[in-house]
Amino acid sequence: MSDPWQECMDYCVEVTKKAGKMICEALQKDISVVQKSSPVDLVTETDQKVEQLIISSIKDKYPTHSFIGEESVAAGAPSILTDNPTWIIDPIDGTTNFVHRFPIVSVSIGFSVKKEIEFGIVYSCIEDKLYTARKGKGAFCNGVPIEVSRQEDIRHSLVLTEMGFKSDPEQFKTMLDNIHTILTIPVHGIRCPGSAAVNMCLVACGSADAYYHIGIHCWDMAGGAAVVTEAGGVIVDISGGPFDLMSRRLIVASSRAIAERIAKAITEFHVGRDDTDGE
Repeated sequence: MSDPWQECMDYCVEVTKKAGKMICEALQKDISVVQKSSPVDLVTETDQKVEQLIISSIKDKYPTHSFIGEESVAAGAPSILTDNPTWIIDPIDGTTNFVHRFPIVSVSIGFSVKKEIEFGIVYSCIEDKLYTARKGKGAFCNGVPIEVSRQEDIRHSLVLTEMGFKSDPEQFKTMLDNIHTILTIPVHGIRCPGSAAVNMCLVACGSADAYYHIGIHCWDMAGGAAVVTEAGGVIVDISGGPFDLMSRRLIVASSRAIAERIAKAITEFHVGRDDTDGE
């Protein structure tokens, strides 16, 4: 009996490679930038073209499937996860990196059925690293199996996060205080590569031991969540409770011990949910 979701994944890999090629070609040209919700929330013409390529390609083959895409949501489409087969798409994860030609830029696609992620694909296209994971079948980078570091001691860990301007001064202060708290545990260091999906894959392949973030979106997390889970990693809510794809917050770690230590250390702040209106 054929596996319909594996067939979807195989098709998605080909579409993702085309999207990555479009991004790399766009990097050789002038980049037109538009501001979204704030001076640091950016979108480019390439974001929109890549999402159109991905969605139109998949819709042609799977017309009954649902979609949640970053740029579609920005244009007013709903961000509601149902039981229907759903493609969760970030056409360019790391748009600010893309604008500045900083070489960590990815296409991220997660595929869920009955609200469970069946597979994830993250293509760090400038590096030409294709991360793939199918539920129950392991995680891979360019076809080679990957796994987390299994580090248990946060004091021996490299931790990833992201930071940027926040208009709410209390949130801004809490974000910076959390970084100070993690650094003074102490850990080996903190890095901010600029792509949530790549951050998750770096934990998945053992290049980092943890990643935490408050304020991202389901399209940032869906593809990487599959990869890091299949690589043996742990994903929890920022509180240490169960991971919720629509919650806009997560901790990813090489072990439960590190995930729980980070959850204990950092202070939460409210960012709303992807499946409800408003922030």
